[in-house]
Amino acid sequence: MRVLMLSWEYPPRVVGGLGRHVAALSRTLAAEGHEVHVITRGMADSDAPADEWLEGVHVVRVPEAPPVIPFDDLIPWVLAFNNRVQAAAARLVQEHDIDVVHAHDWLVAYAAAGIKDAFGIPLVATIHATEYGRHQGYLPGPMNKLIHQVEWWLTYEARRVITCSKYMRQQCRDIFLLPSDKVDVVPNAVAVRDFALPADEVAAFRRTLVGPRTKMVLFAGRLEYEKGIQTVLEALEQVRAEVGPVKFFIAGTGTYSDELRRKVRELKLRNHVRFTGFLEDHDLRLLYAAADVAVAPSIYEPFGLVAVEAMACGTPVVVGDTGGLREIVSGGHGMAFRPQDAEHLAEVLVEVLRDDVLAAELVARGRRRIAQRYDWATVAVDTVDVYERAIVEEAELAGRDDRPPLRAILHEAPILELGSSRPA
Repeated sequence: MRVLMLSWEYPPRVVGGLGRHVAALSRTLAAEGHEVHVITRGMADSDAPADEWLEGVHVVRVPEAPPVIPFDDLIPWVLAFNNRVQAAAARLVQEHDIDVVHAHDWLVAYAAAGIKDAFGIPLVATIHATEYGRHQGYLPGPMNKLIHQVEWWLTYEARRVITCSKYMRQQCRDIFLLPSDKVDVVPNAVAVRDFALPADEVAAFRRTLVGPRTKMVLFAGRLEYEKGIQTVLEALEQVRAEVGPVKFFIAGTGTYSDELRRKVRELKLRNHVRFTGFLEDHDLRLLYAAADVAVAPSIYEPFGLVAVEAMACGTPVVVGDTGGLREIVSGGHGMAFRPQDAEHLAEVLVEVLRDDVLAAELVARGRRRIAQRYDWATVAVDTVDVYERAIVEEAELAGRDDRPPLRAILHEAPILELGSSRPA
């Protein structure tokens, strides 16, 4: 199968889990014999080539269109980026006879829909997260409402929609009014062999970070309000009082970084919290493996890749009881707490950090869970099944003219009214 992936991030430009997901899926599909082309954002500050075959995947990085629009001006930037993506995609479609276009999130929606319409190629869209979910069901400003509308439009234009969890499937059905049979669940995954680190390397790395009596708690991911890192900071003093010395490592970058640093100062935790910034994959995996517990304290989480990665590294996980995280730890594969409840989080962390038998059981269960459900080879097969369904459905619908016009749907669906702060 010849697949064209559209993604605003791809290694070495990685902001969150989306870029890692697209890269791993693309590599696995290529290893299974499929022809995979990825169009993504170019990097003026990097030596990454504009066009290369990388680990079996054809990667095309588009340059910014002049005049250069800063990323902070998000909507104009997205439109300019999509213009470049669509031009590159049109060339690849003509040169490689593409079978299916796979769009990842709303930032490539315009280009994806344009290629679908111009060439009649079936479109599959993965919705990694929603603006509605990121703001807990409230769309505070015009840009949030616009992003929500573009997300809906992408799911409308797509022949099939993929979500990473049952929770996200239900959310997309509810807020985008999708037919129940249009959405497929294909989870994120990890390449387990990449997370197998030598024990002596992990031990040596840990000694550079903490003393022998100090417990290590780790958060890894984007520093955003909905990730719930502030709840860990609020719980930390109680954990230290019951466990002894504890150091909390925060790995990642994001828009909430300054607020988190302010909170660290306010709570007088500067000696007990370390911000590592962005870490390359190997260093991040070392940090996972060195930690006594990894915490994913999200308020909203479509999937929760960090929990899966921690399990793959042999680290117990504690997660907010929400979204995709709930599915990952179900059946005793991890521990859960009520989101935004610092006291409950402290109780769960203390239980894991004090009980070595419990921690070992969580590690063993977590590894079994990874092998059974979150392996990339399985995920790639499931994704190809979705592609095949999209191709068949697109062929069946070719030439039919009975789909309601977009203008009529926009008029009838209250979910899309720009003035409404809460989707119907």
